[in-house]
Amino acid sequence: MRYMMIMQVTPEAAANAAATLDMEQVIAAMGAYNDELQKTGVFLSAEGLSDAGEGFRVDFTSAPPTVTDGPYAEAREVFTGFWILEVASREEAEHWARKCPLGPGVALEVRRVNELTDFEMPDNEWIAKDQEWRAANA
Repeated sequence: MRYMMIMQVTPEAAANAAATLDMEQVIAAMGAYNDELQKTGVFLSAEGLSDAGEGFRVDFTSAPPTVTDGPYAEAREVFTGFWILEVASREEAEHWARKCPLGPGVALEVRRVNELTDFEMPDNEWIAKDQEWRAANA
């Protein structure tokens, strides 16, 4: 099973981190965490995300979709990064999420990544094409 851990940070925590944390220590702690994930074989990928001010949101409520530049005033939390892990169970994903070196004002949303087998459409041409692409790019 694959799980995505999505890091969410409140604006206050982000401002506090920028003002008070030693980035060398932060990177060392996160590097050690990622190294442990890699050594145990559960690490598939991880990325940090740029500031929300560089992003945009596409809302499909209307046609054509509306594009809004970030940052988003209504946002209570901003996604700042993610990991994708391959683990045996939800409990193992929770174990790794609890070990992440994060602090107050930061949360991880952990969600299982759907597999093609979650869609009960074995004869669907698009699922077949996706399976072929994944096999060719594995």
